[in-house]
Parts: sequence; C-alpha cells; structure tokens
Amino acid sequence: MTKKRKRQEDFQKVKLKVGKKKPKLENATDTTFKTKAIQIPEQLKEDGVLPTQNRKLNIKDLLSQMHHYSPGVKHNALLGLKELLSQYPFVIDAHLSSIISEVAAVFTDKDSGVRGAAVHLLQFLASKIRAEQIAPFFPLVSAHLSSAMTHISEGIQEDSLKVLDVLLEAYPALLTDRSIILLKNFVELISHQQLSKRLKSRDKVSWMLSVNPNRRVTSQQWRLNVLTRLKKFLQAVVDGSSDTEDEGLQEQKDNSHSVRTPICISWKLHANNQQHIQLFESGGLRPKINSSFRLRSLTSVMDSAEKGLSSAENLKGFIEIIIPLLIECWIEASPAQSAPILGNLLESESQQLMQQVLSIIHLLWKLTKRHDETYKMELWLRMNYLVDFKHHFMRHFPYSLQDTVKHKKKDPCKSNRNCMKSSNNIDHLLLNLTLCDIMVSLASASTLQTDSGWLDMIRKFVTDTLQDGSKLNSKQVNRLLGVTWRLMQIQQNKVATEPLIKAVYTLYQQRNLLFPVRTLLLKFFSRVYQKEDLRTQRIRSRSKVLSRWLAGLPQQLALLGLRNPELSNQLIDIIHSAASRSNKELLQSLQATAARIYDPLEGTLVLLPAEAQRRLVQLVYFLPCLPASLLACLSRCCIMGRMSSDLAATLIGILHMRSSFAGWKCQVQDNSVNDVDYFSFLFSTLIGFSREELTSLQGIRGKPHISQTQLSPIRLYLTDLDQFLHHWAVTEVICHSLSTIPSQSQCFDILQTGICKYLVGLVVIPDSTAGSVLCAINKLLDQACIISENLHRFLASCCYSLLYFLLTIDREDAEHLQKRDMLWRSCISALALLPRLLRLMLQSLQVSRICREELPVVAQLLRLLMQHGQLRSHMITNEFLVQQIIKDIMTLKSGEVQEQWLTDLHYCFNIYLASHPQTPGPINTVY
Repeated sequence: MTKKRKRQEDFQKVKLKVGKKKPKLENATDTTFKTKAIQIPEQLKEDGVLPTQNRKLNIKDLLSQMHHYSPGVKHNALLGLKELLSQYPFVIDAHLSSIISEVAAVFTDKDSGVRGAAVHLLQFLASKIRAEQIAPFFPLVSAHLSSAMTHISEGIQEDSLKVLDVLLEAYPALLTDRSIILLKNFVELISHQQLSKRLKSRDKVSWMLSVNPNRRVTSQQWRLNVLTRLKKFLQAVVDGSSDTEDEGLQEQKDNSHSVRTPICISWKLHANNQQHIQLFESGGLRPKINSSFRLRSLTSVMDSAEKGLSSAENLKGFIEIIIPLLIECWIEASPAQSAPILGNLLESESQQLMQQVLSIIHLLWKLTKRHDETYKMELWLRMNYLVDFKHHFMRHFPYSLQDTVKHKKKDPCKSNRNCMKSSNNIDHLLLNLTLCDIMVSLASASTLQTDSGWLDMIRKFVTDTLQDGSKLNSKQVNRLLGVTWRLMQIQQNKVATEPLIKAVYTLYQQRNLLFPVRTLLLKFFSRVYQKEDLRTQRIRSRSKVLSRWLAGLPQQLALLGLRNPELSNQLIDIIHSAASRSNKELLQSLQATAARIYDPLEGTLVLLPAEAQRRLVQLVYFLPCLPASLLACLSRCCIMGRMSSDLAATLIGILHMRSSFAGWKCQVQDNSVNDVDYFSFLFSTLIGFSREELTSLQGIRGKPHISQTQLSPIRLYLTDLDQFLHHWAVTEVICHSLSTIPSQSQCFDILQTGICKYLVGLVVIPDSTAGSVLCAINKLLDQACIISENLHRFLASCCYSLLYFLLTIDREDAEHLQKRDMLWRSCISALALLPRLLRLMLQSLQVSRICREELPVVAQLLRLLMQHGQLRSHMITNEFLVQQIIKDIMTLKSGEVQEQWLTDLHYCFNIYLASHPQTPGPINTVY
C-alpha cells in the first residue's frame, strides 16, 4: 500500500475550486507585451474620400475586383474603371502603375467578354496617357502581349491582335523596341516548326504554315489578319528608323545632288558681327571631318536581341524565316489555285492576302537599304529569292480584280484593264505596282541582259498605266514614279528613258490633278532634270520632253496665282534651280511670262506670301533681258506696298547689279538693262506715285487729306503712315543706288530734268514724294551741279509746305507725328546745302498775304531756323530779309496786345542775328 500511495503522490491531480483562479504553471510563458502609438500625421492625412463611380466603388475597390474568380465581376470592374477614369481623369496619374499592370494581366483571361472589355479600356487609356508616361511600364505590357499572342487558346490569340492594333496606333516607337520577340510571335501565329528527323540535324529550323480547324475563321482569313498586323508593325519599324525616305521616290545614298535647305545669311548682320557663319569643307549641312578614326555606333555595343532589325544579321534571319512562309501564302491565293476560267483575275480575299504579302516584302526591302553594306544585301536577296519571285510573282503578272458577270455588260472600267478600285475598295493597281517595285530593286545595270524579259513586262505595264488617262491617287503615283525612276537607273540610254519620261508627262498634263499627285510629279521631273544636267555636262543630249516640261513651268506659275501657294512654292524652286543652271528653254519661257508674273495688280509676285516673293525677286537676276515695260511693273511693285521694303531693297539691288553701273570688271550681258530704262525705274520708284495717280490727286481739296498754306503754291497730300514709311525706306535705297553712279553731275542733271518735267507745275504733291525729292537732292548735290531756277523755286515751295505741315501737326495726331523727324532732316539738310533755296523760301514769306492765324506759325518757323546751328550763317546772310518779315508781322499786329510768340521772335532775332555771334555752336532744335 505504501508504494502505491507514493506513486499517486507523484502524479497527484490538482483539484480546482469554484471561484478560485487557476495557479500559474512553473513552465508557463509570459505573453504580455506593451505597445505605444506612433503618430505620423502627414502620412495619415487624407485629402478626402476617393472618387467613386455610379456603383459607389473607388479605384482601389475596382482594381481589387480584377482578381476575382468570376468573369462577370471582372467584366464589371473593367467597365467601372472606364467610367471612373472618364469622369475623373486625374486618377490615372495617381494610380497609373496599378491600372496598367491589372489591365495588362487580363489580356490572357479565359473569358472573351473580359478580354473585350480590357481592349476597350486600353483604347480609352491610350488616348489619355502619353508615351513618356507609359514608357516605364511598357515592358510589362509587351510581355503580356507576347504571352497572349503565343497562348494556346485561339480566342486569346485573336484578341491579342486587337491589343496590338491599339498599341501600334498609340505607341509605335515603344512597341518596336521589342521587335525581335514580337516578330517571332507573328511567325508562330501562322506557322509551326518542322520537327521531322531529317531536319533535326540542320542548324537552321524550318517553318511551315499551320492549319487550325478549331478557329472561327478560315486559315486564309486568319493569315490575312496576322499579316495585316505584321505589315503595320514593320511600317512602324521603318517609320521609326533615323533615315526617313519617301516610299516611292527614295533618294539613293550615293546621290550627292539631293535637295538641301539653304542657310539664310544677312550680310548686314554679318558685317556688324551680329551673325556668325560656320563653314565646313565639302560638308554641306553636315560637317565632314577628315579623320582616320571611325566612331562606333550605339547599336554595336548591344546584343543581337536589343538591336532588333537594325542589325543586318537579325534582318537576314527574319527574312529567311518569313519569305518562304509568304511565298506559301501567295501560292495558296494565286490564280493558279483558282478555277481555270478566271486566269489572272483575283478574288477579293485572295487579292488582299497577296497585297499584304507584297507589302511586307516591300517593307523588308526598305529596311535592307538602311544598312551600310546595301550592295551586298541586294546581291544576297537577288541570289536567294529572284528565281522564286520570277516563278511565282511574275507568272500571272499583271493582276486584276473583276467580276466575270460584268464582262457581259458595258463597264466604264472595261477600257482600263487596271481599274483603280473595285466595289469593296481594294486597290489592285497598288498590288501590281508593289510587285514591280520589289522586282526592279533586284535588277541593276549589270544584270540587264539576264533580266530583260521580265523588265520589259514591267516597263510596258508602267508605260500603259501612265498613259491610259486613269485618275490615280497619291499612293499609286508615288509607287509608280518610284518604279519608273528605278527603270531609268537600270537602263540609262535615251532610247529607254525617253518613252518613260513621255509617259509621266502624259499623266502630268491631266487636268484637275490632286495636289499631292502634282507635287510628286514635280519632284520626279525635278530630280530627273538634275540627274540629266549632271550627265549632259559631258554628253549634250537633253530630253525633249523634259525641255518642254521646263518651258511650261513659268506659264503654270502665272496661271496658278494664289490658288495653291504651296504648289507655287514648288514651281518657284524648280524654276530657280533651272534658271541658275542657265537652262535656255526655261529662261526664254520665263522672259515671255515675266510681265504676268510681276504684274503689280494681279501678278504672282504680289499675291504670294513673303518667302515666295523673295524667291521670285531673286529670279529677276536670271532674266535674259529687262525691258522698259517690265521695269515699270517692277517699279510699281516696289512702291505699292504689297511686298516689304526689305524685299524692294533687294530688288533694287539686283537691278543695280544688272545695270552698267555695277562696276563689273568682266563684260556683262549686253543690253540686259538699258541705262535710260534704269534711270526711269529709279526715278519712278523715287517719286512713289504714277503719273495717273498724281493727276488724280490734283482734284483733292481740304482736310484731313490736304495740308495747305497761303504762302506756298504747293499743297501736300498726307499719305498713310504705313505707305509713308514704306516709301521712305525705298527712297533710302534709291538714293544709295544713285550715289554709286560714277558721274554724279550727269546723274543730278537727269534727276533735275525728271523733276522739272513731271513734278514742277503740280499743285498737290504727296508728302512722301516731296521728302524723297529733297532726300535725293541732298545725296547727289555737289559743287559741279547746276540747279535751274525752276527747280530752286519748286524745292523752296516744297520746303515751306513741309515745314508748315510739321509745325501745325496736332499733338493727338500720332500717325503724322512719326513723320516729323524724317521730313525735318530732309528740309534742314536741303536749306543748309543750298543757300539760295533758303533765300527763296524767306522771300516767299510775304506775311501781308496770309491770314492772322498763320502768323504764329511763320514766327515759330523763323525762330527755329535762327536757332539751328547748320543754318546760322545763312540766316545771318539773310538778316535783312528776316528783319523785314518781322517788321511786316509787327505792322499787322500793331495796336494789339503783344503775344508771347512775338516776344520770343524778337528775343531770338536779337540773340542770334542782331548780335552776330562769332562762334555759334551746334544747337539741336526741339520743336
């Protein structure tokens, strides 16, 4: 019993009593702990409740529902996101990362409705998010896109093409950065690898077209959908490359005669060290550095995957994969697989597939020309694919798309076997032209004999298409001219090129051509002319068609006018280029049309914008002859204000360089500008008004257009400020041209004769004309010049009329106040140079003949003349006349209270004349 009791004591059960706490165990773990709150007020601070949509769900709620297992919940979440983001666009920037990651994740969702909603939401986001914003997250988007394109589900693959469309439209540059991965995905969408035993030993994997009977569309339609996106993707790659070229008229890399933008230099600024010109030796716009070192491009330090199609190795690899697949697609859609009755007539779906095949090959060909070793690449393409292309592509060339039923009816397109578009808007002419472009790129002058058979087919097709009178769009014409240019480069003899140029000229002569089409044709002819001009320096054999086209350009420019300024600019550029090369036919046509181009009322010169006017003014330099009638038109253009004063100055300078007074050391062209006609131009431009306009001014009376005084027989016609400033700027240029003529005395005599013949005797003269005449007299006058009495009296009357006008201008008349300084300087300079002129003007101041209101003006004039330093000595010489005028004024004002102006007049007379100061310093008069 004792042992049993001891064993029970070791494992004795503790009896717990009701209401007592359980005692703690000896090995119990203490789980108590203390906490303290951390206050972060700025982070916990909220701007308010997040915006919600109609279902009261905010952005966080909607994004969390994107992980729900139910397709309906995810579909509603996507619709709610679009609704919320359209109402509150600022939410996009705040949660851009989460939105992009969640939307991209459902590209591969099993439910088609969810994927469709994701595409619509992505399309909405693309219009709101810039490329710079989405760029950090685009690798994630691209990865989800690749996953969708290579998914096992056919529906997901089909919807991935819709996602691709959105991204290509909104972010083509970002998408093409992953070109290698996406191109492989394109290949896997329409093909699969051949896994036979005999191919396992090969280094290169072969691909073959795949057929999936589970798709909702036919295999041909599925390939068409994929190839359409592949073409868009390659187009984005081509557009994103650095060397952008026209699709049809591509400039060759070895063409040193490409059009370059000229550098505009202002010689005035250059002479004043305000404009610095940096010149490069044989560099053009791109400096050419003579160095034995060659910088390595950034693409050379990347791996092959990062280079993309910019690597020649990657491009060759993709071409080797895709070209056989494209040829298989072509074979399935070619007329040989159709009923024999159709021949080379294509069905709609087949034609679309063939068009995409050729477009993809054409884009790949363009990418091959972006590499440095273009010749090696073209040789590799010819060696690998010319035989297949001739066998499959040229077998049924040319292709057309017509219904067999329509052959029994009279069809307006029946005469044109290359009818532009069918009822379903398919351009099958572009199919033939794309094929021609691909094939001629594989030919060269060295392979002409070998390729003569299919080249003749293409040449005949191109010639017939150009001459059949069809209305072509710009895309067709661009491709057509590109093929024509390549054919002309392959066979450069005149027998082969002249029919092609003639065919293009036939298209050029069509009426109502679209502006893009006309522009392409002008570029083509200009390029052909430049190429021919380089060649004919050695071999003088010009194209007659090209000469006829050049001769018609000036007439087209005159007829075009202001209807299409952009087209006019292109015509002017081509005319300028040919005129600078002394093209005989063009210069003769330009001479015959010059009167219409430079007509001052409706000519091309006055209708076009300033930049085009500048180019037309430069063309004056190249005119073989400048007759009097043309110079009269140019004079009117200068003074009518419809071109700027700077441009008028340029025109005057060009005419001066064409005259016999330019000081050429070599013999200038005979009879280019007759001396008499040149002086007539200068005088007419100096006057600023035609004889008819001056005659019509004689009947104008009274203010506000006329300034009249009783002491001068000449009344001034007050011109507008813009007209006055323009005329004055032209006057300064005319005076400079007159001053450069060697015999100044003879030049002055001619000017004096013109003034006496056309201006003396007029009652009303424009203020700008009177000021211009005084300015020219001041510029040309020297000791050898003899001035007639008539001219003296005319100039004296002009001086007083101008001075009276300046002294009676209202302070509120801001327009005429701006004329004051220029006219005042001209009058004072003339009075200082010609003492007799001052004396005649003082003699004309017979105050007894004027009204009392004019007396203060005469007194102010005398005071200003006495105060002026340049006239001090002349006024002292005429002291008696001045004293007599003052006495006459005093006689008229006798018996009246002496006014302030009369007191000032007495004071000035006593200070400046009565005392006869010996050293009168120059005093600037302020009136």
